[in-house]
Amino acid sequence: MKHILISWIGLTDIRSMQNNGADGIGPVAQVCACDTYGETILLSNYHTKENASFVKWLQQRSASKIEVHQINLTSPTNYEEIYRAAISVIESTIERLGKNIKFTFNLSPGTSAMAAVWLLLSKTKYRATLVESSKDHGVKKVEIPFAISVDFLPHLYEQTERNLKRLAAGVPIDAPEFKDIIHSSQIMQQAILRAQRVAIHSLPVLIEGESGTGKELFARAIHKTSNRKGKFISINCGAIPKELVESELFGHEKGSFTGATEKRTGHFEAAHGGTIFLDEVGELPKDIQVKMLRTIQEHEVKPVGATTSKTVDLRIIAATNRTLIDDVGDGSFREDLFYRLAVAVIKLPPLRKRSEDIRLITEYFLDQINKDSKNVPGYKQKTISIEGRNILENHPWPGNVRELQNTLTRAMVWSEGETIDKEDIREALLPMPVSSHKVNGIMERSLDEGFDIRELIEEVRGHYYKRALIKSNNNRSKAAKLLGLPNYQTLTTWLMKNSCGTMQKEPGYKNSTRC
Repeated sequence: MKHILISWIGLTDIRSMQNNGADGIGPVAQVCACDTYGETILLSNYHTKENASFVKWLQQRSASKIEVHQINLTSPTNYEEIYRAAISVIESTIERLGKNIKFTFNLSPGTSAMAAVWLLLSKTKYRATLVESSKDHGVKKVEIPFAISVDFLPHLYEQTERNLKRLAAGVPIDAPEFKDIIHSSQIMQQAILRAQRVAIHSLPVLIEGESGTGKELFARAIHKTSNRKGKFISINCGAIPKELVESELFGHEKGSFTGATEKRTGHFEAAHGGTIFLDEVGELPKDIQVKMLRTIQEHEVKPVGATTSKTVDLRIIAATNRTLIDDVGDGSFREDLFYRLAVAVIKLPPLRKRSEDIRLITEYFLDQINKDSKNVPGYKQKTISIEGRNILENHPWPGNVRELQNTLTRAMVWSEGETIDKEDIREALLPMPVSSHKVNGIMERSLDEGFDIRELIEEVRGHYYKRALIKSNNNRSKAAKLLGLPNYQTLTTWLMKNSCGTMQKEPGYKNSTRC
C-alpha cells in the first residue's frame, strides 16, 4: 500500500524556507520529517517560483518524492474552489497510482477553510488519516469524534459542511440561538464568537452595520444566549415621532400632557428583567439621550409627569447603521452616552465583504421561498442556474442580505420556467444607487487631516472591477477587456490581493496562506 501525504503550502512554510528554519521548519516539513511517505503531494496558491524554491528546500529534509500542484484561488476561503481543487488532486493521484493508497491529510497549513475541506473529505469520500503539527507540540494524529457515512452524504452534506467550518474556526457547533445567521465566512464566525462571549454577561452591546446586515438577528441571538431569555422589546428609534419619543421610551402619567388620557408604561419599564433593543439609536434627540444616560447609570426611569422614579433591571443592546463615534465627533450624539452603550462593540460586515456566504444564504432563501410558495396555484419548485448564481455572487449588494432576499423573491415570482436563469436574475436586480455625495466626495476629500490615497484608488478600482465582472457574467477575460486591461491576470491578481487584504484586517486573522 502506498502512503501519500497531501497538504497545502501555507505562509508559515514559505517563511520557514526563507529563514532556513531559524524559527522552526514549518508544518509541511515537520510532518514529512516524522514519517516515511512514499510521496508528498502539495497544493499551492503561491507563485510558481515560490513553489519551486519550496520544493527544492523541502527535498533536503524529506526522502519522499515531492509533487506540487499550482492552484489559483480567487480567495483563500472560497470553499467551493478549495473543495474542487482537493478532489481534483486526490482523484488524479488515484488514477495515477491506483486505489491501493493510504492518504494522510495535513490540517495545519493554509486557512481554516482548507482545514475544513480536509476534515470533510477524510470523514466521507476518502477516509484519510488527519495530522496536525506545531512548533511546540510536534506532530500528532487528529481524532474526530464522529463519522459520516457516504450513503447519507447527500442528505447531510450541507449541515456537515457548515459544522466543519465552525469547528475549524473555533466556533461551537451547538449554537442554536445563532442558527438564523446563515454564514460560512471567517469574518462572520468571528462576529458570532464575540457575540457568544459577551452574551453571558449583562453588559450593554453596540452593534454597528449597514442596513440589512442582520443587526436585530444578532441582538435576538445574544438575548436568547443570555440569562435574560424572557422579554425582548425591539424599538426602531428612527420611526418614533420626536414629540412622542420620551413617552414611548419612559412612559407617562395620566394628564401629564395634552392627549395623555391614561397612564402609559414605557418600553424601558416594560423590558424589566429582559432586553431592550434600540435600533438606529443614533436618531435619538439630544434631550432624550440625556435621560437615557441616567437610566443606564442609575437603573431607573422617570415617566413624563411622574414625581418619583422606578427601578428597572434590563440589558440594552443598541444598533446603528452609522459609525456612532463619528456622530460623537460632529456633536450629534453625546460622548458620555456613547461610552455607556459601547461597552461591547460588534461590527457586522456588509455582504460584499463576505461574498463566500452568498451561496449559503441563496440556498437558504431559495428553500424558504419554495416552501412558502408550494400552495400557490401553478407554482413550480425552482432552482437557479450556475450563470444566475455567478451574477448573485458577484453583485455588490448595497442593501445587503435583505436586498438579496427580495431579489430572489422577485426572480422566483417573475421567472416562467423551473430554472431561474441569468436573465431572470438581471431583471430582478434593482438599479444601483448613485450617491452624488459619494461621487463628489472622491474629488473633494478634505486634506486637513490627510487620508490614504492608495485606499481611495483601490476603492475606485474595486467598484469598476465588480461592475465589469457582473457585466461579463464573471468571465474575467471579458471583464479585463471591458476595463482596458492587458490581460485577465491583472484582474485576478487584484482580486486575490483585495481578498487577502480584507482578511488580514479582521480580528483573529492568522497568517496561514498566500496572504
